[in-house]
Amino acid sequence: MSDGSNMTGGLSQGLVLQPAWDYLHQNHHDLLRNPLFPVVLSVTTYFFLVGVYTVLDLLAPTWPCINRYRLHHDRPITWPNIWTTLSVTIYNHLLYIFPAAVAQWLWRPPTPLPREAPTLWSFFLGILGCMVVFDFQYYLWHLLHHRVSWLYRTFHAMHHQYNQPFSLVTQYLSGWELFSVGFWATVDPILLQCHCLTTWGFMVFNVYVSTEDHCGYDFPWAMHNLVPFGLWGGAPKHDAHHQRPGTNFAPFFSHWDWVGGSHTVPNPSSYTAPGEPDEIKGNKD
Repeated sequence: MSDGSNMTGGLSQGLVLQPAWDYLHQNHHDLLRNPLFPVVLSVTTYFFLVGVYTVLDLLAPTWPCINRYRLHHDRPITWPNIWTTLSVTIYNHLLYIFPAAVAQWLWRPPTPLPREAPTLWSFFLGILGCMVVFDFQYYLWHLLHHRVSWLYRTFHAMHHQYNQPFSLVTQYLSGWELFSVGFWATVDPILLQCHCLTTWGFMVFNVYVSTEDHCGYDFPWAMHNLVPFGLWGGAPKHDAHHQRPGTNFAPFFSHWDWVGGSHTVPNPSSYTAPGEPDEIKGNKD
């Protein structure tokens, strides 16, 4: 994924990102080199996205134009749901993310900033490569933690306490799961020798699609509606995983679940099943 493997025409493609990279280089050089910058970028992106989705969740019961896109539009997100998941998220950030960020700031050298921007080709190919590698890593981790009952009870069951996920469930995780996800997201761009701009792009996109997978909405512009041939999982398939935990283990793509026989297509009728509770319930099974 390095710039050394640029294809013919890379120079002209590089000009697309070079002006923006020059601006960042000249005006925010010290900020970008700070080892804390990737952490701040990821955390800020996450809380911005869940903030947007949470506002939609609170408006949905009285705004039909929003509620029509909810997968479970008869089961509103309540304030207790929000406070419970938010408190765990903040706890994890204080107990795990903050100390890790301080350690990174103290011991990791400043990020080297190359003068040249990545080509447009290597930028998008690098993000795609990181997503494919991350998807495989988490698929194996996820499958293992569902197949081995001790691992599930000890580390992963917490994430499944909600059988209809909403955005704040994205990081409603045990410390071990949060550490695993953060480790791969940090290491994969290094393994693929990505440009730092590509690395930051992957981090933002990874947070975006992870939040979208848990958001509980089926918007027309969602990734699973843009990627053809059912190759992308998206919110409906991950929602099906929370209801049928033996299915749809891959976080983003669908091919590993096809290969492993765990792929399933969600049943739209389950979204409006009669006799269900009027709010999201925890599921500790």
